Amino acid sequence: MRTLRLARRRLLAAAVACLPLSAQTLIPRLTNDHLHVSAPQLHFLTGKLLERLHNGAPVAIALQLVLTPEGALAPAARDVARFVLSYDLWEEKFAVTRLGRPAGSVSHLTAEAAEAWCVEALSLPVAGLDPGKPFRLKLEGRLEAPREEAGLETEAGVSLARLVELFSRRSRQREERWSAQAGPVRLADLRKSSGRVR
Repeated sequence: MRTLRLARRRLLAAAVACLPLSAQTLIPRLTNDHLHVSAPQLHFLTGKLLERLHNGAPVAIALQLVLTPEGALAPAARDVARFVLSYDLWEEKFAVTRLGRPAGSVSHLTAEAAEAWCVEALSLPVAGLDPGKPFRLKLEGRLEAPREEAGLETEAGVSLARLVELFSRRSRQREERWSAQAGPVRLADLRKSSGRVR
């Protein structure tokens, strides 16, 4: 009986691992040896964040994309970025600016397009990753409290150490955070799906 239950668990785990990438919350893809993700099911322009934007106030958010090899305790790669969003009350469109390096901005976006632009601006280098070893991806986001916004900037731009520290500490009960995940994923499978063989 125990052997049968164990076999069922293994079969279920294998079935979940074989789900198409489109069925997962994060959808990873390779572009020029960098890993990017999209998250069409993740919507963070809601709640207090959206209310502040509709009241004419710009809003700062921080996003973090982390790659952790299966079974590892520490991430192998991380990209952290800060964005400022604003809302044009007349046109009813959003504008987004990425702070730090590389900087960038875009305007006249719908809510969905603004969310997608932020998420897709993150990337992780894949050089040195074992193509056959599975890994997991996690995207985390948080709305910055106004008092935190001042301490994030340095002369060189956004303080990466400060952003990582903010993501690492425990979430406050009413703090707005969101996340999405994917995995296990293998680099070899992503290369096949993008038509690249190495």
